[in-house]
Amino acid sequence: MAKKSKIAANERRRAVVARYAERRAELKELVRTGTPQERADAMRELARQPRDASATRVRNRDSVDGRPRGHLTKFGLSRVRFREMAHRGELPGITKASW
Repeated sequence: MAKKSKIAANERRRAVVARYAERRAELKELVRTGTPQERADAMRELARQPRDASATRVRNRDSVDGRPRGHLTKFGLSRVRFREMAHRGELPGITKASW
């Protein structure tokens, strides 16, 4: 089980990323395609945004207990939790491999 503060900080980061996502995408496009002056202005404005506005600051965590490692994106679970839930039959359509 991850610390409650780590889970809360990650949720706060997700909210900040969502708030700045549209403007950040516009600025990144300007940096990529704009004139040298537009590019410099866009880079300056990007630098003024909060650090947590960048999507790379968000950590994928297990949706049940917040475990940060061994995350399976398709299910939103860690490998440990996925295995437990699959064995109990709590994941529809998931069966043990047999060949």
